[in-house]
Amino acid sequence: MYADNELLFPPYVIPMLANSRGKDWASLVERVAQLPDDHPESLAFSLMMIRLDGCMTCETDSYRAMRGCSACALQTLRRHKASDADLLQRYDKALSDVESHLAKRPQESILLELVPAEVS
Repeated sequence: MYADNELLFPPYVIPMLANSRGKDWASLVERVAQLPDDHPESLAFSLMMIRLDGCMTCETDSYRAMRGCSACALQTLRRHKASDADLLQRYDKALSDVESHLAKRPQESILLELVPAEVS
């Protein structure tokens, strides 16, 4: 009954979105789809889609969740009234937010926080 769905927009859905808008959008999707899931551009794309889709308010028993993340994302993009230029600006904003966060908390310091110091 339930489709495969995630709590937040999953990177495996990115390639499925290539033909949902115009040429500029398709170029972005094709470029980002080639990157690893933890690449800042991939993270930014997911963040943009989380914001656009409203993933933070999605409930597991909602119609959106039952249809699955790919169907939700495709429907959101098809219903989005603004231009592809608007979507690219949203992506640029998300990328800026991801890069800003990473600059404040580099991976090395995050790893040090996660790994307990050895007791001597």
